[in-house]
Amino acid sequence: MLRKNPNQKSKARGGTFAIVASRYNARYVDAMVRAAQSELLRAGAKVQVVRVPGAYEIPVVAKRLARASLSAIICLGVILRGETVHAAHIGEVVSRALMQIQLAHEIPIVHEVLLLENEGQARVRCLGKKHNRGTEAAQTALAMIRVMKSLDGKGAF
Repeated sequence: MLRKNPNQKSKARGGTFAIVASRYNARYVDAMVRAAQSELLRAGAKVQVVRVPGAYEIPVVAKRLARASLSAIICLGVILRGETVHAAHIGEVVSRALMQIQLAHEIPIVHEVLLLENEGQARVRCLGKKHNRGTEAAQTALAMIRVMKSLDGKGAF
């Protein structure tokens, strides 16, 4: 179930973020990019957007960016199911790769590479003002930098 985005300013301030976004299904992805940028800029963050051809290309760019001094990386894309299992394969390998990068580099990677059944689902999740996964991705990234900062210099317990 989609949650309504709270219309509040984030308590996190600043930070440096990269958004890696696919060009494929641009209508939907562009709307998520705009929403994520807006949310991050409202929080006083610096934002770099890197565009790639499709969802499959997102992880290699995220891995390269993970070596930089970033607060978090937001990955945005839309994969629409077709008549074959190709979309499911792409969604699975992208998810697995992003998790591996996040763990290896200890940097939050917000995964909003959406595997959707149809354009109707894409419209609701990407074009709506009430439920925009780009906004949610930025809010998650801001929350994660607070969590990561709270762990800096602390032992396990």
